[in-house]
Amino acid sequence: MHKRSILLVSILTFSSLSITGTAGNRAEFEQWMKQETTSFQEYRDKRDKEFTGFLKNQWKEMQTFQGIVRDKTPKPVRMPKAPIKPAVPIKQPDPVPVIKPITDTPQTKPVIKSPVKVTPPSTPKPVIVNVPVIKPVPAPVKVVPAPLIKKPKGMKVHLTFYGQSLDFYYDPKLKVSIQRPINEKSMSRIWSEMSKADYEGLLKQINAQRKPLILNDWGYALLTNAIAQKIHPGSKNDQSVFTWYLMTKAGYQARIAYDSNYVYLLMPSRQQLFAAPYFTFDKIRYYALSFDGIKQKPGRIFTYDGHYPGAQKRLDMSLSHAFNTGRKQQDRFLNFTYKGKTHRINVGYDKETIRYLKTYPQMDITLYFNSELNQATANPLLKQLKPLVEGKSEEDAVNLILRFVQTAFKYKTDEQQFGIENYLFPEETLHYPYSDCEDRSVFFAWIVHHLLGLQVVGLDYPGHISAAVHFNENVRGDAVSFNGKRYVVTDPTYINANSGMAMPAYKNKKPGVIRVLN
Repeated sequence: MHKRSILLVSILTFSSLSITGTAGNRAEFEQWMKQETTSFQEYRDKRDKEFTGFLKNQWKEMQTFQGIVRDKTPKPVRMPKAPIKPAVPIKQPDPVPVIKPITDTPQTKPVIKSPVKVTPPSTPKPVIVNVPVIKPVPAPVKVVPAPLIKKPKGMKVHLTFYGQSLDFYYDPKLKVSIQRPINEKSMSRIWSEMSKADYEGLLKQINAQRKPLILNDWGYALLTNAIAQKIHPGSKNDQSVFTWYLMTKAGYQARIAYDSNYVYLLMPSRQQLFAAPYFTFDKIRYYALSFDGIKQKPGRIFTYDGHYPGAQKRLDMSLSHAFNTGRKQQDRFLNFTYKGKTHRINVGYDKETIRYLKTYPQMDITLYFNSELNQATANPLLKQLKPLVEGKSEEDAVNLILRFVQTAFKYKTDEQQFGIENYLFPEETLHYPYSDCEDRSVFFAWIVHHLLGLQVVGLDYPGHISAAVHFNENVRGDAVSFNGKRYVVTDPTYINANSGMAMPAYKNKKPGVIRVLN
């Protein structure tokens, strides 16, 4: 498929150049190009014809595996507080008695000894943090139609995609609705009918918006489904089938499943998903995906064991770059006290990003530790924290950030706030009224890495997530070893705790280490 696609593109590119040969040469070239184009079309039609036939017969009944639970150990309902050591009074030395000289004793001139210079023991000089220059906030980028989309044909759909205004054009033949009863014949018919339409034009338009929107695979799937919702309003079954078709044609491993009433989109991910129902084919988990944040609940379903030729990609859910939304800022004021001085931080987060992140399936904690904030949120926050840590030692600067995360946010477990386990990305921690241990650890690690430039790891205890920092100076206290380096425990859930203070309940437990790469 890919070789033929490259060949066809090469043919079309060459045909756009001026041909300086004879009329016979031009006619010969045009005939050859027509044959190659026909051959490519026949190849594509053959794949769709074979897959249509496959869908008529190769369905089997399967039982859903319920979503995997990350950690069954209960979290602390209340945050413990580190004991504040009382000030110890300095003991004054006993007074030296005054001895009166005996008057009848002859006075002698005292011998004055030269003072001996005592060198005090040397103490290591603290390493002063090197705070990076905080870049100015870039203006929101308005997405415009890509220049390669010229004179689009077909029906127009307009949608507002997380604040970005977008237009797409599609072949009306792509609008095929599922017929009841839902079975293998109705699924096969849909594939056959949609394959007769010009789906490539719509795919090109979607791909053209991927770069300006900074979409990862999940964002790409969301955009495809948003178009499906416009074409098939009110029918989730038709939306699922439309998304399945286009994601498959875009090269992703996508399957469809059905029961007597509903259709489900199944896709594998490069990262493990939690609390999402799944089916296993050839040792690969296909998750029943939902794009509105509402968990799917399929029971016994029918699906096929196979995939469309050339559709090999799994969803990559990583968030190494922030999605370019049409920003809607929401402000929040946070207060904390460190060493007797109160600080007030004004954070502005993006409500459109919060909406986007709410659709995300629950992922492994590593993905949250390695996610990125929108610059319009990150830079003002770092700019306000920068003067608070400048000139401080690494340990003092980290302790200040600890106190910020420990005390500026109210604590509740996910079960108390959401009713389910729900890890938060850093920007979500700024939005929701409460956060728990993993949310704080992810947020704390992000600040330390981006503000102080220090290496951070996550610590995974049963029922608790914490963090640890690798200092360039000697910091005493609880620590773990990872890749030959010493990381000092820094727990943003243990209120008033400084660097090196592990929560008492986990002090003697060995945690798993979560690598932070960003």
